[in-house]
Amino acid sequence: MARKYLIETFGCQMNVHDSERMAGLLEQAGFEATDDARDADVVVINTCSVRERAEEKLYTRLGELRVLAAEHGHDPIVAVAGCVAQQEGERLLRRAPGVADVIVGTQAIRRLPMLVEAARTRPAAGPGTRRPAAIDLTAYDDVTWPLGVTRREDPVKAYVTIIEGCNEFCSFCVVPYTRGHERMRPQADILAEVREAVASGRREVQLLGQIVNHYRAPDDPRCDFAGLLEAVHAVDGVERIRFASPHPRHVDDRLLAAMARLPRVCRHLHLPVQSGSSRVLTAMRRRYTREQYLDLVDRLRAALPEVALSTDMIVGFPGETAADFEATLSLTAAVGFHSMFSFKYSARPNTLAAQRLPDDVPETEKTARIVALQALQRQIQTALNARLVGQEVAVLVDAASRRRETELSGRTSTNVVVNLPGPPAWIGRTVTVRVERAGPHSVWGQAVRPSPAAV
Repeated sequence: MARKYLIETFGCQMNVHDSERMAGLLEQAGFEATDDARDADVVVINTCSVRERAEEKLYTRLGELRVLAAEHGHDPIVAVAGCVAQQEGERLLRRAPGVADVIVGTQAIRRLPMLVEAARTRPAAGPGTRRPAAIDLTAYDDVTWPLGVTRREDPVKAYVTIIEGCNEFCSFCVVPYTRGHERMRPQADILAEVREAVASGRREVQLLGQIVNHYRAPDDPRCDFAGLLEAVHAVDGVERIRFASPHPRHVDDRLLAAMARLPRVCRHLHLPVQSGSSRVLTAMRRRYTREQYLDLVDRLRAALPEVALSTDMIVGFPGETAADFEATLSLTAAVGFHSMFSFKYSARPNTLAAQRLPDDVPETEKTARIVALQALQRQIQTALNARLVGQEVAVLVDAASRRRETELSGRTSTNVVVNLPGPPAWIGRTVTVRVERAGPHSVWGQAVRPSPAAV
């Protein structure tokens, strides 16, 4: 019987895509997927450390696996991958003793099958002791990836990484320490992966990188991010193109012109601002001001009047005053974001803020601020979605609805979630939907006419 694997993923789209890559590698090595840890020979936990809560999920899950081994006698190889693995290394073994057999860093995931085999065959140090862990935290600069190995979970959209790592060193962010310095994938490799994804039936491509709009092709110095969008847009069969995440200070006129000129590039931009206060932005090392961000929003909407903006926001950053937070509220109201990921600040290991700035905003105040911010954002989203009622929108159907068996779910070009009744055969097709009602997080409507085929 084939050995089985289970991958559990915490974190961002890049983590999800890394899990797709690791799944493909394990299947090449002869493993089969399972969704039950009690049936798995290998359990991979792909971790995130951008927020403290995400990091704690790892240790909770490792404790559950320890209980599984003790109570049911099932003791799979446990591999910890991702940002916490890179950040903690052997310290992870001390915090969760007797559980992890493999620790694989963010730049070493292609070695996962070899590390699993090494952990499986290593003898224990003595009776009653656990086999020593196999560890690889090496900073590999090679960002090539074998074409066709990735096991894509989503039947409609494909993640394609264009940049690994980050050179920005924002004071709150752990990514440069866990994913390494910025490395660009060759344009030729990216386009080959896009073609392969389209050939397998995917209609939407999502380009991934910590700062996608900093892209410069190492195999074509003339190709910047706008040029890459043009090249992906020219691939036959691509229906929609999304990307995440651009940095505000790298949004230039060429990118705005490309987005306006290329109809398959979705009319949605995730543009992380992090704070509405220029003083706090300086402490965060974002290298733009409130005024510059608002000016960029004006330029975006002049070039793309229909564009929907989403963002990231942190409350309770060290030194954030009540006035600073009011600036965040006022910027949120002024921009009118279609969606927002908001977080209470938590110090991350090795970051400049953790080393140099006291975490001096009380937890109760952080909670009060995020509740106020999320209440305001909910009002904004509700009002924006309500404007769609009565309109017809093009929806790329990408899944069955999580709420009702007879419903489907998809997104507009502006990234609004639309729920609608329809048959599973519509998944992967673009359907015209008349919106009938709206809520803060999605809208609901009826199909007016589905397209004859996804084109």
